[in-house]
Amino acid sequence: MTYVVSDLHGALGKFTALLKKINFSDDDVMYVLGDVVDYGEDSMELVADLSMRANVYPVAGEHDFLAARMLSGFDRMLSSGAAPEPEYIAEMTGWVNDGGQASLNGFRALNGEQREGVLDYLCDMALFEEAEVGGKSYLMVHAGIAGYSKDRDLEDYCPTDFFSEPLDPSRALMDGTTVIVGHVPTANGKITRGVGSIFLDCGVAFGGRLGCLCLETGEEFYV
Repeated sequence: MTYVVSDLHGALGKFTALLKKINFSDDDVMYVLGDVVDYGEDSMELVADLSMRANVYPVAGEHDFLAARMLSGFDRMLSSGAAPEPEYIAEMTGWVNDGGQASLNGFRALNGEQREGVLDYLCDMALFEEAEVGGKSYLMVHAGIAGYSKDRDLEDYCPTDFFSEPLDPSRALMDGTTVIVGHVPTANGKITRGVGSIFLDCGVAFGGRLGCLCLETGEEFYV
């Protein structure tokens, strides 16, 4: 089976419970649509868990993208002892105040090899994934695609284009392809469907549930 989730935000306990609930096996595939880290206390443990799963494919969210940059800079400072630039301090402060403190705390507790593994995983996240399931086409991104044009290849967009403009549920972005996103918590805490779109973020970062969709059956699972 093919499963899709989003916005795990360090909720390792809920993610583990979800895997058990859906009986996730090596024969299944799961796409995680960004914001793996921040807010939740287990962000680093969750990254370690995901990195060991060959059949789980992460898509970068803005929290992952920013964490990769902030933690890379922090790691360089630890190695060199150099003082941070004012611009880095300002960006770090903003990130820490927007859920990054938990990720930074977890990262500081890791040894050098573990820190390297976390950074490799965050920096290697794809910006989008495509899948054909049951004769239907799906595009999976974190938030949407800013300035989308059907005449432009997806590889030509910059990373922030996939984070900065949430998908409009009232109109289809693509013809013949369902776009699946997270990023914005749904109003009712359940997976919702728009015109040619599906929204998965059920608000884990703010005490809500973790939602998961099976693409073959359309079944929804919640933890």
